Order: sequence, then structure tokens, then C-alpha cells
Amino acid sequence: QVRLVESGGGLVQAGGSLRLSCAVSGHTFRFYTLGWFRQPPGKEREFVAAISWNAGSIKYGDSVKGRFTISRDNAKNTVYLQMNNLKPEDTAVYYCAASPLTTMADTDVGSWGQGTQVTVSS
Repeated sequence: QVRLVESGGGLVQAGGSLRLSCAVSGHTFRFYTLGWFRQPPGKEREFVAAISWNAGSIKYGDSVKGRFTISRDNAKNTVYLQMNNLKPEDTAVYYCAASPLTTMADTDVGSWGQGTQVTVSS
């Protein structure tokens, strides 16, 4: 079982930056695809970014390409999401996710974090 704990959310002005962190535990997590989803208020959860176990494959949702960067440090058991040029529409609860597969579709996720709130003011 992989356990995920997010941190780093908060309130930021439009154009600002935040870095989310997700501490990962579990003896096999190094081989998991890790990623981030978000759920804006009143909307469905959506894919943000994913990174393969060796960082050889990285994918982003269309709405964050060029602004967000996902990375992982297996030695520190952590996955990060650097968010730059934030917009009010980025406001959401952000969830860390782990998939035992090489893909990160919603249905592939085996473990979820509890979520961290990101609020971007205009």
C-alpha cells in the first residue's frame, strides 16, 4: 500500500508561484507512476501531471502546459509540482496520486492523498 501526504498549498495572487510536495511511503512506490489531479469548486476532478518511475515519461494536462513542472526525488520519497504564472482558474483542491501502471488515468490510480487547497486571487 502506498501512502501519500501533500503539502504546500495556500493562497497566492495571480501571476505568482507555489510548489506542492507529496511525501510518498510504501516499499514499492519507486516503481509507481506518480502524479497530480485537481478538483476546482463545483467541477469534476481533472488530470494535471504525471511522471514515470524513472522520470523518463512526463505528461501534462493541456491547461497547465508551459506553467507547471512535475518532478520526483526517489531518494527523498517525494514528488513535486512547481506551479508558475498561476491563474484564478487554477484554484482547486490538488491531489497527489500513485498508479502501479505506466499510465495515470483516473481509473489507474491506486492511492490518493488527502488533498491540499490552492487558491489564486485575481
